[in-house]
Amino acid sequence: MKPTSSGPSIAKIPEGDDRQRLVCGDCGFVLYENPKIIVGAVCRWQDRWLLCRRAIEPRRGYWTLPAGYMELQETTEEGAAREVWEEAGARVRIGELLALYNLPQISQVHMIYRAEMTSPDFAPGPESLDVGLFSWDDIPWGELAYPTVAWSLCHDRDLMGRSGFAPRGVPQGAEMAPEKP
Repeated sequence: MKPTSSGPSIAKIPEGDDRQRLVCGDCGFVLYENPKIIVGAVCRWQDRWLLCRRAIEPRRGYWTLPAGYMELQETTEEGAAREVWEEAGARVRIGELLALYNLPQISQVHMIYRAEMTSPDFAPGPESLDVGLFSWDDIPWGELAYPTVAWSLCHDRDLMGRSGFAPRGVPQGAEMAPEKP
């Protein structure tokens, strides 16, 4: 009796492909690992920005935008609104796509929208220790979880009062460490 391979476990370049993938030795199934899509929003209530303090790793205890992995069967806008509700207990109207960050070093694409909160109500969800509305000067710049958070906040502020713009990307010469603008 021939042992089964139990799924894609053989690293090889499949016929017609140009890169190594994991392939099932029994049935030939090819496992395509692709970048993850992160969706989220820069949410504002009047002149304040909504941030969540992470309750989970990585970067537990640091502040971030409500954002996370896109789910199957949803649009990017629906995913962004869902993440805001799950992480910050806030209802929003999703606006224009603010930024699209390609992060090949971590195999992610971040799609960040602008969002207007429909009320000042919010509450921490299971993935947040705390949630707050911050004026620009009170944003905890030294405690931001990821550089994309600072980039998104800065892009949003730079475009305040404007619409119909092209989405922003990774700032020229940007480092992968957050810093105060």
